[in-house]
Amino acid sequence: MPEGPELHLASLFVNKMCAGVVFTGPVRKSEVSKSPDVPFTCDAYCITAASRGKEVKLTLTPMKSDGAKRGGKAGQADQPMDVVFRFGMSGFFRFTTEDELPKHAHLRFYSTEKPCRVLSFVDTRRFGSWQPDGTWQAGRGPCIMFEYKSFRENVVSHLSDRAFDRPICEVLLNQKFFNGIGNYLRAEILFRLNIPPFVPARTVLEGLESEDLSDRRVKNEITDAKTSDQAKKKVVKEEVGDLLRLCHTVPLEVVNLGGKGYDPEKIQSHPRQKREQRKKMTMITQTRRWPGVALKAQ
Repeated sequence: MPEGPELHLASLFVNKMCAGVVFTGPVRKSEVSKSPDVPFTCDAYCITAASRGKEVKLTLTPMKSDGAKRGGKAGQADQPMDVVFRFGMSGFFRFTTEDELPKHAHLRFYSTEKPCRVLSFVDTRRFGSWQPDGTWQAGRGPCIMFEYKSFRENVVSHLSDRAFDRPICEVLLNQKFFNGIGNYLRAEILFRLNIPPFVPARTVLEGLESEDLSDRRVKNEITDAKTSDQAKKKVVKEEVGDLLRLCHTVPLEVVNLGGKGYDPEKIQSHPRQKREQRKKMTMITQTRRWPGVALKAQ
């Protein structure tokens, strides 16, 4: 399932591939999709993208012309429209020629080029969705990658909520607090910290500050020559054990890997390689050894 890093890479992909491209006509939906129609028609418009947690927002912006200044054509959009996407299990974007349109392209934006190229939202399993004139979903918390300070404050200030009575492996998937975390990120974060997955979330998170003090601790450790070795070890342990910080840094590591996910040069010419990459990631996640799982099973 696409998680926060994949959706951010999707937005980067759209921005790179659609830069300077002019789109035209209506937004077309496949006959089998149950998602709503996108009531947007324009002779010339551009597309930009942004991400937040597990959502991507496409902004369709009409391009101003002399005709538009005089009032434009009837039925033509004259204001930008935001379309918010949630990828479900298998959603992603492709940018191809019309002849190479993917089989499961359920929402399509056509360019003015000859031959015509198409930006498509592809979703084989059809668990994904989109919302025209949409906004970021109200029930989702701040983005783990790009709203880090607000993300920490949101978690720390709600530790008394009943949601944190649940095991940490369940709470990490709660998008109200961990917007962007999914299965493979959860597995990697708990593995690095050696945290048993069924420990109550509040037990793991108690004592963490709403402000990330790791940089300050590092500076104090370097400048304070009188600090004992035992105290230094404690500082390092506190830094390594900050689960909220890893919820921020591990997704950014994925984004910065390069050559993965929505690399425009690879996804266009090597879709089979992308499928193999996903299978490999799934196998790695499934074979991760979770500390404490064996004890739980017994």
